[in-house]
Amino acid sequence: MGKNKLARWNELETFKNVIQTEIGKVEIRDHPLKGKWNQELFENNNPIVLELGCGKGEYTVGLATKFPHKNFIGVDIKGARMWRGAKTSNEQKLTNTAFLRTRIEFIGSFFARDEVDEIWVTFPDPHPGLRNAGKRLTSPPFLIRYRSFLKESGLIHLKTDNIELYRYTLSLAVRNSLEVITATADLYSGSDSIENVPPDILSIRTHYEKIFLAKGMKINYLCFRPGRLNTLEDGDRQEET
Repeated sequence: MGKNKLARWNELETFKNVIQTEIGKVEIRDHPLKGKWNQELFENNNPIVLELGCGKGEYTVGLATKFPHKNFIGVDIKGARMWRGAKTSNEQKLTNTAFLRTRIEFIGSFFARDEVDEIWVTFPDPHPGLRNAGKRLTSPPFLIRYRSFLKESGLIHLKTDNIELYRYTLSLAVRNSLEVITATADLYSGSDSIENVPPDILSIRTHYEKIFLAKGMKINYLCFRPGRLNTLEDGDRQEET
C-alpha cells in the first residue's frame, strides 16, 4: 500500500462523518445506526438520500451543498476513494453528509423500513453482457434490497454513460409497470424530455462525467419509483459480443 493511500486510510478513521464496520459483522447482525441515522447522526428529521457506489463522493457533496435540508449518505467499499468526499465535507463544514463504507450487498443491514427517501446510482460498473446482468446495481436482486428501506413513494435515480445499462433498467421498469418519472438517453440535450429534472441536478458533474462529455459521449438518466412489488421481472439483457 502506497504512503498516500495509507495516510488516507488513517485519516479516514478520524472522520466523525464516516461509518466503517468490521468485515463479517454486518452479514450476521444489523448495524446500531439502522433506523437511527437522523436521530443519532444528523440530529434532525430531514429526508435521507443515498448515493450507492459513491467513489470519491463528488455527487454526495454536490447534492448536499445544493439541498441543505436533506441528509446525504455516500456508500462505497473503497475507503481510499471515499476519503476525498469525506474530507471535502469536513472542510466545507457540511453537517448533512455522511459516508458509509460497506458492500452494497449488505446495505439492508444499515437502514430500516421507510428510512430512505431517494437513491442515486451514479456511473456504476455496467457489468456488460448477458451473464453479468444480475450484478448490476439496478437488477432485481438489488432493487428488492432497496425496497426493504426505501419509502413506497421513494425515487431511484440512475445516471450512466452506458446505454446498455440504461436500456436494461428502463425495460425492467416498464416490464414491471413501475412509475417512470424521467427517462432520457441524452441528459444534456436540452430537449423537453428532461423537463422533470431539477436544474440544480444538471449542474452537478463528476470528474469522469466531464471526461465523458468532453469526448462527445452522451449521459443517460432515468428516474423511477420501484414501489413495493414482492417480485420483479428482469430487464432486457443483451447478448455478449
